[in-house]
Amino acid sequence: MSLIVQKFGGSSVRNAERLRSVAEIIAETYCAGNDLIVVLSAQGDMTDELIAKASEIHHRPSKREMDMLLATGEQISVALCAMALEKMEIPCVSLAAWQVGIWTNEVHGDARIQKIDSQRISTELERRHVVLITGFQGVDQKGDITTLGRGGSDTSAVALAAAFHADLCQIYTDVEGVFTADPRVVPTARKLEEITYDEMLELAAQGANVLHHRSVELAKKYGVNLEVLSSMERVTGTKVREKTDEERLIAGVALNTDIACVEMRGSHLVPQAVSEIAALMNQSQIPVEALHWKKDQADVGEICFLVSKQDAEEVDAILRQRQAELQFESVITDEKVGKVSAVGLHLLSKCGSAAVVLKALFQENIPIRAIDATELRFSVFVDEENVAKAARGIHDAFFEETET
Repeated sequence: MSLIVQKFGGSSVRNAERLRSVAEIIAETYCAGNDLIVVLSAQGDMTDELIAKASEIHHRPSKREMDMLLATGEQISVALCAMALEKMEIPCVSLAAWQVGIWTNEVHGDARIQKIDSQRISTELERRHVVLITGFQGVDQKGDITTLGRGGSDTSAVALAAAFHADLCQIYTDVEGVFTADPRVVPTARKLEEITYDEMLELAAQGANVLHHRSVELAKKYGVNLEVLSSMERVTGTKVREKTDEERLIAGVALNTDIACVEMRGSHLVPQAVSEIAALMNQSQIPVEALHWKKDQADVGEICFLVSKQDAEEVDAILRQRQAELQFESVITDEKVGKVSAVGLHLLSKCGSAAVVLKALFQENIPIRAIDATELRFSVFVDEENVAKAARGIHDAFFEETET
């Protein structure tokens, strides 16, 4: 008998038909003699619909109240799935994160799991119940509901797998596994049989939507046996593990259009302001990327950095409140920017990887706005309208070279 954690995303449970299919997968796993913890996301586009409902009431509601609202989506999913299992005479129980005791910090909208109580889940497993748990959420020490950020149900599942030393954690989605690029954008993308934690973590951090990056962090830290597979097609998925036997230049290409470039300008804007801005963003719990200072040809100081589009309005408001202190004259937010990243182990050490990226963009006549690189990735920033074409060009340049 094995303990298996299964997670099903929003597309997998989007309607009654899909919920019944998910219930069949769960029942098959259970009837094979396994103990089973199941984590569900909200159905389909429900989270987006709830966000839209909130905007009808308040333009900028508090993050606490947004968490209260958004957490209802997953509760609907687990209750409906439990009903489907009950109809199949599979013993089960649906539980919200606060009933389980998934404890987080107090960062609404982007909380981190700190501890998971074991008693309630262990009791239900001993009774041979399938335990259905709301993903994406937890509860803080004040008893307030928190959410883990978009894609956080993956993190819920991996955290539960780590806490209960599960034999396997299966992440079911609407694709057959991890691909070398988003197949909806890059038709030549191919499925990987296996990928390392480090490669998967970097792909997720750079915009690949297969797994939430914190889920991969946890899987790597606790050695969770992780598999990504399809809830639509019963085929072999992709294993995520510490090492793989496959040698390749890159694991894949990730693209991200959910970013905005913030540019501050001022004749008195000094390099020291970079640290002040970093501190301000950290205080507001807003992640930033590529924060740097430079001078233009007219000797005017510029500070540029990247944030997610959803944080752009709040960032603008924070900066304008400190305009006199930071000594800048203007701030412009450009949301027409995107990033494409080639990801692979020891990428910068591999001869010619940067040249492959740059040549591909040159051949596609795509202007480069900026470049950023680490040992795990080579990223280029381009106009948003060129992101898909850049991803296709970079992907095919690497994998055509691999095949020759």
